[in-house]
Amino acid sequence: MATAKKKKVRSMAKSAGTAAKQVFHYYDYNLLASIILLTCFGLVMLYSTSAYSAQIDFGDGMYYFKRQAAISAACFVAVLIFSQIDYHVYAKFAGLLYVVANILLFITKFVGTEIYGAKRWIYIGSLSIQPAEIAKLAVILFLSVLIVKMGKNMKTMKAFWIVLGCGALSSALTLFFTDNLSTAIIIAGITVGMLFIVFPKKTPFIVGAVIVAVGVVAVIMYAQTLSGSENFRLRRVIAWLDPEANSSLGGYQIMQGLYAIGSGGVFGKGLGNSLQKLDYVPEAQNDMILTIICEELGIFGAVVLSMLFAFMLYRLLFIAQNAPDLLGSLIASGIFIHIALQVVLNIAVVTNAIPTTGITLPFVSYGGTSIVFLMAEMTMALSVSKQIKFKDNDSEPA
Repeated sequence: MATAKKKKVRSMAKSAGTAAKQVFHYYDYNLLASIILLTCFGLVMLYSTSAYSAQIDFGDGMYYFKRQAAISAACFVAVLIFSQIDYHVYAKFAGLLYVVANILLFITKFVGTEIYGAKRWIYIGSLSIQPAEIAKLAVILFLSVLIVKMGKNMKTMKAFWIVLGCGALSSALTLFFTDNLSTAIIIAGITVGMLFIVFPKKTPFIVGAVIVAVGVVAVIMYAQTLSGSENFRLRRVIAWLDPEANSSLGGYQIMQGLYAIGSGGVFGKGLGNSLQKLDYVPEAQNDMILTIICEELGIFGAVVLSMLFAFMLYRLLFIAQNAPDLLGSLIASGIFIHIALQVVLNIAVVTNAIPTTGITLPFVSYGGTSIVFLMAEMTMALSVSKQIKFKDNDSEPA
């Protein structure tokens, strides 16, 4: 009898062990591959775009490339290391990061360094920090934690306004204290997008969309009555409406960018053969880099780049759908919204579908702070993916 019982216990233990082996932790190597591909593509195009201006300004054609490559390499190593840590650990610091980001946004107006007429950077020795980039990650992480803590109360309008207010605070600080409208729009978009996912009533979003649409139409109609303005944002709208007639108000950059896109044709002039990058498109390595990509690689190159972004967004969506809890799903969703918004708005700007806003192209445009915090977001997404459990036998989520 005793022997039979022992055999039964061993059999049960063996079965339990086999079942345990059927479940394994996932890690999204596809997302990792998309990060590598986009970063490498961006570095190649950054060197091609910036070599001439870097040689003129710094006496080193590889100035921008070397800085971006060094930061990207260091960040990639950090991604591999820190993505192994459970994202719940990072969530514990969400409130602190949110407060620090907002404080940095506030003090930028007073201690920031003015570049091209705007104070958006804080310099500590030779190191520059753009607080608006920190704010994007802070808002994604903090709102995710806040929504989870709200729990069932998220169905109430009180919770809706609390979450909206927290996002609006960072957006307002970004706009009024760093004079950065583009990032303020992105932070507002992240906030509204995350609320749209969790809030059951859609009426507030419809009302908000109508108010924004009316406001946009009113601004456009008002701008049409002006020939100039002291407000640089109104000047951008005037230039957008007729860039050829308003080159002195900002239309010059738009026109040169459109010339670059048009001259590239289907397959482009070839890598390194852009004419517009020879200081015809001002600061081409920043928010207008897509125009040079279109000129050198044509519409084909732009489509390939768009497919890389689409693949990254697909992997983020996959992680959000399969995350082990609401917190992980919201973090991945917030990152998805951020990347999607920034890519779409950058494409809209360079094709003159909307007025110029200074929105950079993720992983491609030059910017050290931008790369650091984009990689931090990818670290969070990969950390969420590592907590996903799959069954070995049918490759379905456990």
